[in-house]
Amino acid sequence: MIDRVAGNKLLLIAVAAGSALIGAGAVAGVTQLTGSVGSTPQRAAIEHVVRDYVLAHPEIIPEAMGLMRDRESGKVIAGNRAAILTPYGNAWMGNPKGDVTIVEYFDYNCGFCRSSLPVIRELVASDPQLRVVFRELPILSEESRTAARLSLVAAERGRFNQFHEALYAGGPISDQSINQALKVAGIDPFVAQKAAADMRIEAEIQRNTSIAQKLGMTGTPSWVIGDHVVSAALPIEELRAQIAKVRAKR
Repeated sequence: MIDRVAGNKLLLIAVAAGSALIGAGAVAGVTQLTGSVGSTPQRAAIEHVVRDYVLAHPEIIPEAMGLMRDRESGKVIAGNRAAILTPYGNAWMGNPKGDVTIVEYFDYNCGFCRSSLPVIRELVASDPQLRVVFRELPILSEESRTAARLSLVAAERGRFNQFHEALYAGGPISDQSINQALKVAGIDPFVAQKAAADMRIEAEIQRNTSIAQKLGMTGTPSWVIGDHVVSAALPIEELRAQIAKVRAKR
């Protein structure tokens, strides 16, 4: 049935929405109307029915599109699960054996990422079965990229959270604030700079960037929660709601 109507974008969206929102009966009815040949009168009839339904219920279109995006992102997540969910070094927070892992793709020059840190802290403190993985996505400036490289060096040494907290607390990203964050984390800045030049560090950033593009992320922070991808700063209530949805599917 979908093959017959794929040429009509409005109909395709409506059928997808109908499948999700009004159940298999709607799809069965659509199949009956289209028939086995897909003649012009049949097509006109079904287009008229679906058009009227969509006009009466326009709210189904964004919901249907959201379901389609989740389906596509779910395929990408399934194909890159280890690269998304496995932290680099100790770039994670919470319960290492938690039943749900959420992933934040972030940039140190992103003010929304900075404001999300206390939200993540509170979320972890209130949910003992949660793990949060942090992934570097330095897209805003060259300083972002420098900070990301050194953050990964800190993660390799088991000092990610100390560096992460200190750098966000240190104001605008600069060589001075980065070096101060390294010192707070107990890492010699000169040694860290040499380690940051290693190709494994660049490879990690490139991998994150590639996966972010495949997932359709449009900025930072971006989140992977189950098979759902969101590019926005989320309030704690929304994060909790998304986590609850992941648990409910198990």
